[in-house]
Amino acid sequence: MSTLKFKLTLASKRSENQISYRDSLFLIGSCFSENIGAKLNTHLFKVFENPHGILFNPISVANSLSDCIENKQYIEADLFLLNEVWNSWHHHSRFSGITTKEALEKINNSITNAHAFLKTADHIVITLGSAWVYKLNNQSTYSVGQVVANNHKALATWFDKKLMKPDELVLLLKQMVKSLFQFNPHLQIIFTISPVRHLREGLVENNRSKAVLIQAVHEIVEASKQTAYFPSYEYVIDDLRDYRFYAEDLVHPNYAASNYVWEKLVETYFNEQTQDIMKQVAEIQLAVQHKPFFAGSSQHKEFLQNCIAKTERLLSLYPYLPLNEQVQFFKQAFAK
Repeated sequence: MSTLKFKLTLASKRSENQISYRDSLFLIGSCFSENIGAKLNTHLFKVFENPHGILFNPISVANSLSDCIENKQYIEADLFLLNEVWNSWHHHSRFSGITTKEALEKINNSITNAHAFLKTADHIVITLGSAWVYKLNNQSTYSVGQVVANNHKALATWFDKKLMKPDELVLLLKQMVKSLFQFNPHLQIIFTISPVRHLREGLVENNRSKAVLIQAVHEIVEASKQTAYFPSYEYVIDDLRDYRFYAEDLVHPNYAASNYVWEKLVETYFNEQTQDIMKQVAEIQLAVQHKPFFAGSSQHKEFLQNCIAKTERLLSLYPYLPLNEQVQFFKQAFAK
């Protein structure tokens, strides 16, 4: 008797381009990329995230990467004052400041650091969120026609929206990939589409947007062996395919969904040795967060001794792991 199937499962496929602890990863794009970045940071990988903040549309992503490649330094004329705060149309509001000096320091320091990191990065994960772009119109009194990365709570009447055409997006991505390889020839590029729904445009419009992104990205990936597609969108939309895997807003994948996609990413890009190291690193990280009921007790001292031994043993096997701070933490706690 055949077993009933209640869902389709998208199996992970091991990539030829594996990620190890020796590698550095540059992440850019939507808030979903920051979710994955947080997990990579927890496991102590070398990561640089979103030098311009969270970005959704491909034009803003391409502009950000261009700034990083060129090491562009912003000046006061690149900023605008709105609601008593200085902002950049190319940046998320976390780069805004009460003064131009504050905003420019955050913006330019981030670009300088991103330029150096990207130059030697091994992998870049580009997460595209929406093919809808918002442009300033003549009601804004600012740069008319400028594609914005963030509206900075400006009036809705200041913007016109447009859905990118597949051919237009392919040309943009081709140039972006070309620039990345010219800057860093050994870079491996991983494209992914955010499973976050953009309901501001509507469900039908959201699906049109995702379709444009998927079509264009696959055309790029088919043209280069140094590019790949990771199906985070499909894991949530087609594999999980249930609103119980979304947050209360029915837009953002919840903790369970994010963990599911993370597990698939690990299966795809991390070999058995790296996965084993990740488990041990995660245990050490949890131990650092541990809050003892009775600090200084014999049981707590024994716990800390075990943590020191475990961390030092892992460091002796893999001296490139960034675990020195954890060793110091355990030793200082033991000495108290």
